[in-house]
Amino acid sequence: MEIRHLRYFIAVAEERNFTRAAQRLFIAQPPLSRQIQQLEEELGVALFEKGSRPLRLTEAGEFFQAHAQSVLDKMADLKTMTQRVGKIDRTLSIGFVASTLYGLLPEIVRRFRSQYDAVDVTFHELTTMEQMRALKEGRIDVGFGRVKAEDPSIRRILLREERLIVALPLGHPLAMLERPLKLKELIAENLIVYPKSPRPSFADQVLAAFSDRALHPEKVMEVRELQIAIGMVAAGQGVSVVPDSLQGMKRTDVQYRTIDDQHAVSPILFSIRLMDRSEELRNMLQVIYDVYEARGIPHVKEEL
Repeated sequence: MEIRHLRYFIAVAEERNFTRAAQRLFIAQPPLSRQIQQLEEELGVALFEKGSRPLRLTEAGEFFQAHAQSVLDKMADLKTMTQRVGKIDRTLSIGFVASTLYGLLPEIVRRFRSQYDAVDVTFHELTTMEQMRALKEGRIDVGFGRVKAEDPSIRRILLREERLIVALPLGHPLAMLERPLKLKELIAENLIVYPKSPRPSFADQVLAAFSDRALHPEKVMEVRELQIAIGMVAAGQGVSVVPDSLQGMKRTDVQYRTIDDQHAVSPILFSIRLMDRSEELRNMLQVIYDVYEARGIPHVKEEL
């Protein structure tokens, strides 16, 4: 069995059609069919139900598909890591969601650069799901995100849980209350969530915070990004649930109130390729913990 057999099988399994799979692979259909036949003969089992239209996987085929994709992901991971180790120049490419820039990420990077000035650090604003794709493709080395998504080729380390707060227009009646707000007090408001896409996203976390408590906001407005959400709040178009670090976004036309629910939190996740144990990443993770400890911020500590 060779790697090409796995690639060919995955293409056919996903397309459910030999012709489309052959076009996707840029090969002729007869050689593709022979390769799949050879794979089935070597395994001694049928991977596709004979005569089915569209093609359907057998039970053995479904099992093989799940594990074949995992092998291909690991091969891609190995290639990326080998290329990284072979580079003379030391680099660290960071993916981040916008809200982390209002928290401790800038301080973390400043400290990392001061301690490891030989490492070239670059930044890429990406949603959490985009970060996971970029990690697998080798475009970034680490991601700072908020969405808890699973991928067998990505390792995710929970750094801490950040509390959620409410952003309100200046002079809003709820902003006049000198106490934490309850989520049920927001259901009659126009709730502004972000990002609109791709999903799942921070917007789904916010909506889940309501639904988990059997609450259903009457009006929900989805916007493209965090800055637009805060701008809409400032314009009096609604309220928004945001991470606590957003209080660092100093505006005179937006007020913030805490939420009276200790479980209303958003995780900050450190994502890397599964097999990546590079010195740069170990140093970055240690710098993160050093900053948290210096600030007295509760966090989870996990080694690479």
